[in-house]
Amino acid sequence: QVQLVESGGGLVQPGGSLRLSCAASGFTFSRYAMFWYRQAPGKERELVAHITGTGGTNYAESVKGRFTISRDNAKNTVYLQMNSLKPEDTAVYYCKSAMYWGQGTQVTVSS
Repeated sequence: QVQLVESGGGLVQPGGSLRLSCAASGFTFSRYAMFWYRQAPGKERELVAHITGTGGTNYAESVKGRFTISRDNAKNTVYLQMNSLKPEDTAVYYCKSAMYWGQGTQVTVSS
């Protein structure tokens, strides 16, 4: 069955960095676009970034220049490198492919 397992979240100070990982299994990873979403308390889930099977990327305006999405098709893993983090980046971050979602990983940006 399809599984998406996120890791790498945590507590970080403003201006800091984190790298999220999403390990995928149960499907032909390289054929599918992968997505990172986030959901802050009291807000709707929003798309942060996506990457096509061949590496094309797109970002939400709020994270452009700070976040980088990448993938390693040999490891069936997608990453989200987050730099210059702000308190407003605090959210649960989810990995998605097609109709499948991971369980989420909490990112908290606070001093």
